[in-house]
This record gives sequence, structure tokens and C-alpha cells, in this order.
Amino acid sequence: MDELKFPILDFDASPRAIIEPGEFIPAGDAPKHMVFCYFREVIEKLVAEYKPEIFFTDHSEDSETPFYEMEYQGKRLAFAQGRVGAPNAVGAMEAAIAVGVQYFITCGGCGILDPDLARGHLLIPTRAIRGEGTSYHYLEPSFYAEMQPGPQAVIENLLKEKGLPYLLTTVWTTDAFYRETVDKIRRYRALGAVAVEMEASALMALAQFRGVDHGQILYGGDRVLESGWDHGRWNTRFEIRENLFWLAAEACLRLGVNNA
Repeated sequence: MDELKFPILDFDASPRAIIEPGEFIPAGDAPKHMVFCYFREVIEKLVAEYKPEIFFTDHSEDSETPFYEMEYQGKRLAFAQGRVGAPNAVGAMEAAIAVGVQYFITCGGCGILDPDLARGHLLIPTRAIRGEGTSYHYLEPSFYAEMQPGPQAVIENLLKEKGLPYLLTTVWTTDAFYRETVDKIRRYRALGAVAVEMEASALMALAQFRGVDHGQILYGGDRVLESGWDHGRWNTRFEIRENLFWLAAEACLRLGVNNA
């Protein structure tokens, strides 16, 4: 075997791995639709007000992620706290797929790279620059990963119905938020990226590999600009964050309706 110059590019298309989630996580009577929400205070409010059942708990060495179930619009909807970073986010979604979930919407925040973009603006990441490592185990090496057309259309149609402005955009996915340098910001902005976050490209790759539907809605929070970082108290914008969860929930339940 020739020595690999960059092991991260050693993609293996084999559908089986040594640890297959479906072989040690038992499938059950899980909802088919699930929202991963990155806003902890929103999850806490939902749990306090709706008293949802826990149908599965995803265990890891550093945390436990309960998967909750509630009724919304007369249908079963699962939701859980989003796990930060591509490996954790993919691990949680792998577990959800193994227990029987098929349709996903992720909602979260992102760092704004464009100084002209207002905080709170809704973004649909149609493609993501693959600056993380996890996606390379699910998708052949490429510069971008892309959102599936079906979930993208569902999200767009919902936001249009509600008269909410949004932006279709490229985002930059990174593993290293302390290594967002000026040169990288300039380079990726020139390629059309208006925001940086930590999961999109990996979740896009996972959805394609596993054959499930996944879409994502983000809102512009802090600013990561050439002039420096502006926190902007992004994690105190509760109304935006709670509303984004309910948009994600409604979009999620529309996925797969033609296949039901």
C-alpha cells in the first residue's frame, strides 16, 4: 500500500464499519421526525412546559443526551439538544437513525463573516465548506458538502409562507473556533461564505451516506470579522432562538409527507 500523504482523505466507501450503530442500539417505536436544537434554554423550557417522554438516551463519556418525544400539530416529534462539533453532532444523529428516526431538521446559531449581514437574519446553508474532519469518513473528498434539495425546498417554502426573510448561502464549517484566522475569513468570504459554524458539512455528508433527510436553519449571532470578534450577547436572544425551534419543528414534520 502506498503511503498516504493526508490520511483524512483516505475515504472508504464500505457501508459497514466495525462499530455499526444499528447493531448495538436497538430500534424501537421512535418518532420519524426529529429536531436537533442547539439552544439549551429552549430545550429546558420545552421539557419544563411539555413534560415530554424520553424514548432514548445517547450516552457518551462526557455527557448524556436525552431524546424527547412530544406531540406537535397532531404528530409525533422528537427533539434533543444539539451536540457541538462535527464528531458529536454526527454521533448523536447516528444514534437517532439507529433507533428509527428518518427526517431531521437542525437549528442553531452561527458566526457572521459578512459585516453587512444583520444579527438575527435567518440563513439556509445550501452548501458548506468542509473544514472539519468527520465528513471525510462519510463522503468522498470534495471542497463542499451540500444540503439535499428536498429539505431545502421544504424550509424555503415554509419561510416564504410566513413572510420571513432568509438568505440561501454557503457556510464554512470548522472544527477549530480558535483558529478562525483573517486569511481564512477572507478566502472563504471570497467563495461566498457569510457565516462560520461547526456541524453543517458533516451532517450533510452523514445524511447522504445513511439515506435520511436532513435540513438546517441558522441565525446570525456573533460576528467573526477581520476587525475582531464581537460576541454581541448572541446567546441571550431567547425569542429568536425559541421561534427558530418552532420553525424547525414545522419544517421537520413536512419532510417525507409524500412518502408517508
